[in-house]
Amino acid sequence: MSLNKVILIGNTGKDPEVRYFDSGICVASFTLATSERGYTLSNGTQVPERTEWHNVVCKGDQAKFVEKWVKKGSSVYIEGKIRYRQYETKQGEKRYITEIHADKVEFFNLGSRREEGQRSNNTQPVQSEPPKEDLPF
Repeated sequence: MSLNKVILIGNTGKDPEVRYFDSGICVASFTLATSERGYTLSNGTQVPERTEWHNVVCKGDQAKFVEKWVKKGSSVYIEGKIRYRQYETKQGEKRYITEIHADKVEFFNLGSRREEGQRSNNTQPVQSEPPKEDLPF
């Protein structure tokens, strides 16, 4: 048995780039930043905050959701798979790319940084589309 599953929670680094192909397929791509807080070891050594950048790609309905709602700085929850690909430049150099192919993209309410230290551990994903404003509740 094998499993290729990735779960990421982070902030988008730029507005998504969306492409429509003649076949009708919609593809969205964007960068996502995930960060680990810095900390101090018991011996006093400071370990700085570390940020990783991920290339995220999604297709179909997820891509249309991303095109409509996701903007630079959006907090999102991603589920997907790691994919690797390579290509050759015009100069003959090989390039390697690691991407997250997202099966699920949802907004994620992380709260502001100021609130982070004060709130309990009640971070929850929110529904994919913002609620309709004409709902009675």
